[in-house]
Amino acid sequence: MIEINFHPFKNLETERLFLRRVSIDDLNEILELRGNPETMKFIPRPLIITEEDALNHFNMIEEKIEKNEGINWAITVKGNPKLIGIIGHYRIQPENHRCEIGYMILPQYNGQGIVTEAIKAVLEYGFEDMKMHSIEAVIDPDNIASERVLQKNGFVKEAHILENEYYDGKFWHTVIYSILKRNFKK
Repeated sequence: MIEINFHPFKNLETERLFLRRVSIDDLNEILELRGNPETMKFIPRPLIITEEDALNHFNMIEEKIEKNEGINWAITVKGNPKLIGIIGHYRIQPENHRCEIGYMILPQYNGQGIVTEAIKAVLEYGFEDMKMHSIEAVIDPDNIASERVLQKNGFVKEAHILENEYYDGKFWHTVIYSILKRNFKK
């Protein structure tokens, strides 16, 4: 089994992006991101509606980092500290050397290659720093943009599970994509 340790927290950098720790100063952006029906339409979780909801979400992110159970980064454009998205590793299975990657970005930044670029950095961290063997992404089958981003990053479709999650009065389908360390290209 591998040992997970997110201390000290490591910022990540790409050509255009700086991925940093989410901070208490990001509450308005967390509210904007997680409270937007457009960004949340493929995520079966409640909208964040109040500043208190945003604070609770921030505290959950921090708690997972402190307990070495998950890690998130604020996606920012170099030279501008404003959070425009969040990306991270979740559902870490140290015994299987596997985890899940998740990400979201404000709609006005869609189509600019930002998520694709951020995923590369987070995958490298997952394989090199966390010593993962495989990393999965769980998406809604209707989320074509997310599917394309994953394919650009070398993920392959593992499964399409029908109606496996019940949320808000309906059953949701799940598609699982994954990438093995040996197939990751920096």
